[in-house]
Amino acid sequence: MSYQQSNHGVVYKGEGKVAVEAIPFPELALGSRKCEHGVILKVLTTNICGSDQHMVRGRTTAQEGLILGHEITGIILEKGRDVEYVDVGDIVSVPFNIACGRCRNCKSGMTGICLNVNPSRPGAAYGYVDMGGWVGGQSEYVMVPYADFNLLKFPDPDQAKEKIQDLTLLSDIFPTGFHGCITAGVGPGSTVYIAGAGPVGLAAAVSAQLLGAACVIVGDMNSDRLEQARRFGCETIDLRVEGSMQDKLEVILNEREVDCFVDCVGFEAHSCGCGHTHEAPDVVLNSAMEMTRAGGSIGIPGLYVTDDPGAEDAAARKGSLSLRFGLGWAKSHSFHTGQCPVMKYHRGLMQAILFDKVKIAQAVNVQMISLDNAPQGYADFDGGAAKKFVIDPHGEFI
Repeated sequence: MSYQQSNHGVVYKGEGKVAVEAIPFPELALGSRKCEHGVILKVLTTNICGSDQHMVRGRTTAQEGLILGHEITGIILEKGRDVEYVDVGDIVSVPFNIACGRCRNCKSGMTGICLNVNPSRPGAAYGYVDMGGWVGGQSEYVMVPYADFNLLKFPDPDQAKEKIQDLTLLSDIFPTGFHGCITAGVGPGSTVYIAGAGPVGLAAAVSAQLLGAACVIVGDMNSDRLEQARRFGCETIDLRVEGSMQDKLEVILNEREVDCFVDCVGFEAHSCGCGHTHEAPDVVLNSAMEMTRAGGSIGIPGLYVTDDPGAEDAAARKGSLSLRFGLGWAKSHSFHTGQCPVMKYHRGLMQAILFDKVKIAQAVNVQMISLDNAPQGYADFDGGAAKKFVIDPHGEFI
């Protein structure tokens, strides 16, 4: 095409290393065949996710050379012949789930486990290990398949650019946090515990407030992230402080259990207290069963993997955790796992942003950075910065 130009992206270079490198300009193609249902996007914003950090830390089986990035917002440059309902010039949010729209699961709304976009397992995502080999979107340009089904078009391009720091979060963490709350049963008057004050945990906390929770409690070991949660009205628990979680809940709630529990930590969780920490991937889920009332629900948007080469024991390397499942059974808990089906929520959450019902970028503390600064963003995020790093590949918003 006449607009074709160079493309650069964030590339995984091995444990602890990412680099910005020249990568191929995207084509409307899937292997050797034309992808007439796809579009090519100029990426406006693309975010660094905690799930990306799992790969960069060497905690997955990701191969060197993987182009990272599954949180994408962009403007359509080119579309295939079969794309009918979005057009060149539209600004769109890209769900991190890649979904065909045709299979049994997609037709049931379970777009996180599409059956047709990944030959090795249900579900696919851009730039992620074992998720179908799709090229990631931490880049200047990217191809998106099944565009009519997948893309969320923003109604006003000028308004979209004005609110880009909020709208960029619709590709993953806002719907993911919201999904965690929905599956945990959060509603008006609920008491909610959010495990983890990273960006997804903070997004879940905002979501709980949006859903009408009476009290939202966020637990973490990072004081800066806990302060960020307090800024928008959350109660907090510093997990470095010795003492039982039930005692800590009672101080806040006058009760020793919550109605709803949302795990936004996942498999790299650490046990804590008494001045030391050690990795304990089962600690959050066991705490969830102890802290959630009988009949309550536990939402688990935090990532758990089937292969963790960096785990401390052989069982955890295969995703096998030591859970006190009998307690959950005895308390009639419901457990809800898996990728968020972004399309189930993203339009409604877009409306909440556009009509100023939620300030999600402020809650997760968005910081815009250039593509060249992406490696530093990864390093700062890995160091515990209480920020959500959003890459602006073309320097339009910095």
